[in-house]
Amino acid sequence: METGYTVEQLRVAAADAVRAPSLHNVQPWRFRLRDGGIEVLLDPRRGLPATDPSGWGARVAGGAALFNLRLALAVAGNPATVRLRPYPAEPTVLARLVPDLPRRPTPTEQNLHAAIHRRLSNRAPFWPDPVPADTRWRLGEAARAEHCWLELLIGVSAVTAFAEIARGAHRVLERDPAYRAERLTWVRAEPAPDGVPALAGGPQAEPQDLLPSRGFGGAPRAPGRDFEPEPLVAVLGSAGNTAVDQVVAGQALQRVLLTATDSGLSVSMLSQPIEVPSAREQLRMSLGRFGTPQMVMRIGFGRPGRPTPRRPVDETLDLPVHLG
Repeated sequence: METGYTVEQLRVAAADAVRAPSLHNVQPWRFRLRDGGIEVLLDPRRGLPATDPSGWGARVAGGAALFNLRLALAVAGNPATVRLRPYPAEPTVLARLVPDLPRRPTPTEQNLHAAIHRRLSNRAPFWPDPVPADTRWRLGEAARAEHCWLELLIGVSAVTAFAEIARGAHRVLERDPAYRAERLTWVRAEPAPDGVPALAGGPQAEPQDLLPSRGFGGAPRAPGRDFEPEPLVAVLGSAGNTAVDQVVAGQALQRVLLTATDSGLSVSMLSQPIEVPSAREQLRMSLGRFGTPQMVMRIGFGRPGRPTPRRPVDETLDLPVHLG
């Protein structure tokens, strides 16, 4: 009986793990094989000191990569038992996965796994078609399955109140020259293995836009291509805001994103109100929910978006020396 994961199992699973989202597509993760277990680590060389000084965004991204890793192992018939933040003296290690009893994957696991390489952030305007009630319920169940909550803001008054918070946070961030400069270093005009290609950055913002958008160098908007007037906005939250809570939230985020993809939906993320502490607290109080908001999403139906690149898998792996 297999007592640990192999290098090949790690490589195959990591190829799915790296498809997770991250702020500015910095891909702040590494994957290590140690004593038969797979470990998910943060790569401190890929931090965002101006945008993400606390490391919140990196830990959420690492949690999303962890969820993909879990799915890949489960679909291969080698599910994992996961321990979060296993070494107090090594805070960059987010999780350790060791083999659980072999079993067949569930239909849900197979469907979500199939959505990994179709999932992408779509920053373009969506169509006005409403998201059906049963699909909204599936999104909420996806968050609950990972021990988080999802609050859907439906209707003009709820979305308008959120938009005021989001625009205020966006203005605070944009006043920081270090923040603006850091974002520009991750915009890619030429092919690159990381960062946000200008063509995937969404159209340039316009004064009439309800929700804020980051400046990723997108093209001017064509006439008549305004954003939807009543977007479906979803706030993902966790019970607390410790490092473990943030990794948990990242797993829930990825499960929600893959569930949305499996349902034919497009999603873009609005993290500005999470990045500004006062705006995050204002958002929490407006929702009246216990816990901490960890991400905001705009969800709807839209044209297929453009994928962002990923680094070669082997660049993200730390393998035992004797195994090469």
